[in-house]
Amino acid sequence: MSISQAMMSPTAGMSAPPGHSSWAQLRSQARTLETQTEGYFHKYSQFSTVSSIPPKPTEDELQTEATIQDVFERREALISQLSRILDSESQASALKQNHLTRHREILLDHRRELVRLKSQISDARTRSNLLSNVRSDIDAYRHSNPEDAEAEYMLDERRRIDNSHNVADGVLSQAYAINEQFGVQRETLASVNRRIVTAASQIPGINSLIGRIGAKKRRDGIILGGFIAFCVLMLLWFM
Repeated sequence: MSISQAMMSPTAGMSAPPGHSSWAQLRSQARTLETQTEGYFHKYSQFSTVSSIPPKPTEDELQTEATIQDVFERREALISQLSRILDSESQASALKQNHLTRHREILLDHRRELVRLKSQISDARTRSNLLSNVRSDIDAYRHSNPEDAEAEYMLDERRRIDNSHNVADGVLSQAYAINEQFGVQRETLASVNRRIVTAASQIPGINSLIGRIGAKKRRDGIILGGFIAFCVLMLLWFM
């Protein structure tokens, strides 16, 4: 068939009827919504990490949750369309069936994640409200009982001072223990030195050998010192 004949053919330029989408288009929309859901989850999770969580959900929090629920419904509708397309085919493709199953699994995982995030935000709000109520009660008590509040402040200061003293005592105890260990080590080295000297004195000729070695070292030191002095004098002379 030629190109002109193909263009004139009533089936050549036929497009999909209005409202009908192909498998690839529906899958592309489903993947896009899955990615958007991850972004909404990231935003929604931040409501549990703010420094001061309000007692009730804010408008932004409610709107984000409603948006996630709306995306879930749109994804459910897309999955239903994909399922109908798959059922209408005479020979269902195993690959398409796997894709459809995967979209359903991801949607189920995301629904569970939303439940987890809602529980996390609720727990964080409960803890924040509890701490806020406790602080409010403490402040109210202190305002109504200034003398008791002052006494409590003095007790806190005393506890902090005692803790500082305990730390200082611990440091001093460690220093004393280390000093005592140094004394034991000095006594041990002195005892070893005495044993060496005693053993050396009992060996014939060892004292004279040690004396000669010491004399040789002193002589070498004198010679080296004289040579260095000579070099310094020569350097000063030429300068």
